[in-house]
Amino acid sequence: MKSDANPMQRAHAAPRCTARSKRSGVLCKNPAVRGWRVCRMHGAGGGHEAGEANPAYEHGLRSREWVEWRKEISELVRGS
Repeated sequence: MKSDANPMQRAHAAPRCTARSKRSGVLCKNPAVRGWRVCRMHGAGGGHEAGEANPAYEHGLRSREWVEWRKEISELVRGS
């Protein structure tokens, strides 16, 4: 049987997830998602968008823009 005849050959040769167990320190061993270093169970392709599109967004007072704006204001106040 030729090696290219087996469709699972590519799956077995796929890069593996780099996540480690906290308890045992053993690697995950699942195939990594294409373009990521981890598998789908360890966060590849996950997460939400930043800003108002995030479900946990409440008011934005701690967003990057507001934090930078407050820093600029406090620098101006201290400089005077």
